[in-house]
Amino acid sequence: MGSKHQIPTLFLIVFFLLILGCFASPRKNIRSRRPCKEMVFYFHDIIFNGKNFKNATSAIVGAPAWGNHTILANNNHFGNVVVFDDPITLDNNLHSPPVGRAQGLYIYDKKEIFTSWLAFSFVFNSTAHTGSINFAGADPLMNKTRDISVIGGTGDFFMSRGVATLMTDAFEGEVYFRLRVDIKFYECW
Repeated sequence: MGSKHQIPTLFLIVFFLLILGCFASPRKNIRSRRPCKEMVFYFHDIIFNGKNFKNATSAIVGAPAWGNHTILANNNHFGNVVVFDDPITLDNNLHSPPVGRAQGLYIYDKKEIFTSWLAFSFVFNSTAHTGSINFAGADPLMNKTRDISVIGGTGDFFMSRGVATLMTDAFEGEVYFRLRVDIKFYECW
């Protein structure tokens, strides 16, 4: 009869040890994770204004009824959709040799404040890097720095994920801006 009580008691002891082990195991705080790779690039956007066809790297392809395709709309550019194919450089000089292209779109999505939504890729085809890094997210343009998601990649960046911190490095009216993109990968393959 004593062996019948030992099995449930033994089961309870093992069960409690497992539970205790789960709670006692060290858990990593997601904010304490260190990036597995960090990179910094600059991309240079020259928007088509009706006069700069040879130098333009982006163009308005969608505009609200009150706008047009050569001048960004009033009201924080609300409703404009811009596609771009911008050079990516390792420094902030527009005339530096490009290491790839930033290709995608941004949508000015709020009337009340100056903000946009971005979806783009850094496409590399150089001796240093091949493949692409894909990005998406909200870009509250009036903030000094903004974070968007790194949602994947190909080639050297296969299935990479992380965060890209954007900072407007230069701004020249409605025609040119340069972004510093500080990329931190938290998943590297």
